[in-house]
Amino acid sequence: MNSSGPSGSASVGRCDVLIAGGGPAGCAAALALVRAGARVALVAPMGTPDWRVGESLAPDARPLLQRLGMLDRLAADRHAPCYGNQAAWGRDALTAVDYRFGPYGEGWHLDRSRFDAAFLEAARAGGACWHSGHVRGAQWQHGHWQITTGGGSVLQAGYLVDATGRAARLARRAGATLIRSDRLIAVAGLLGPPRTKKVEWERTSLVESTGWGWWYNAPLPGGGRVVMAMTDADLLAGSHLLDPGVWWAQAHRTGHVRDRIARWKGPPRRLRVLAVGSSCASPAAGPGWVAVGDAATATDPLAARGIVSALATGLVAARAILADRAGDTDALAAYARRTTAIHAEYLRAHAAQYRREQRWDTPFWGRRHQGAAE
Repeated sequence: MNSSGPSGSASVGRCDVLIAGGGPAGCAAALALVRAGARVALVAPMGTPDWRVGESLAPDARPLLQRLGMLDRLAADRHAPCYGNQAAWGRDALTAVDYRFGPYGEGWHLDRSRFDAAFLEAARAGGACWHSGHVRGAQWQHGHWQITTGGGSVLQAGYLVDATGRAARLARRAGATLIRSDRLIAVAGLLGPPRTKKVEWERTSLVESTGWGWWYNAPLPGGGRVVMAMTDADLLAGSHLLDPGVWWAQAHRTGHVRDRIARWKGPPRRLRVLAVGSSCASPAAGPGWVAVGDAATATDPLAARGIVSALATGLVAARAILADRAGDTDALAAYARRTTAIHAEYLRAHAAQYRREQRWDTPFWGRRHQGAAE
């Protein structure tokens, strides 16, 4: 990356594309762009959070990982196999989807920190220039972006990619509206290794609905387990799920989740509250900028498509930027239209899935059935 500046002043780095965010969406865009010869700057914090939603990866990510050159790395990092998912939804009995009979075979239970670190490492090795920190300011002027980072760097870029997640901070700053469909939150707990090593590991994720929402449960590489209670933000106080003891007791009032955690000691030492509702940026692109991943289209964990969507939007956004640079004046608008259409189709499928659960007449389910009927 070139830099210049008068003596004694901060230098200005120049690049073709600046990507804010170092998750799978931002790194997928970076990998595609640097391989096409673009100068890319990636602004992302050093390290990864100790907890992120997205510990299971569906097998339909396989072609995307192959295209990005990351499939072999995923195998080398020894993430655990995921054979499918089970659900007690609409009835007490479990239904199951077995990935092994699908076109791509098994999926993965991820060590998410290792997964994200591998993508960032690949983007840097491919030629992306990494700046540790966050984007603090971004202004579009004279046909380029003037960007400042938390570390004091000043960068100029022809294009800005918002990979900042559900908040879509930069897309909103560029003029997009964030449209939220619900206020779903997850109260998440991590369980360490079980009390006994004599555990027959299941290799599936599990969903189980309840009156105030639903539970999600999945094994993690290394013997841990993630358990999340999903409800709406305004219902959280009444459910008392922020109390680890109540959270643990509620988990044991279920049928199938209780069986999954029977050999684990609880409650967890702490719980984390995560925003996991559905939203989209409207539009998801404009002159000189695009949103990718959750910043473009954020989906309910029930859909199990967050990482796949991140990789796909990163790749398609990179292609749109390259087309725009080559003179296709409709490329970015076409990306925005495509993202809107995909999110609309997701919302239809999302409503149909929630409509299948009719056992409870409670605020959580009532508002979803009402929304599905409109």
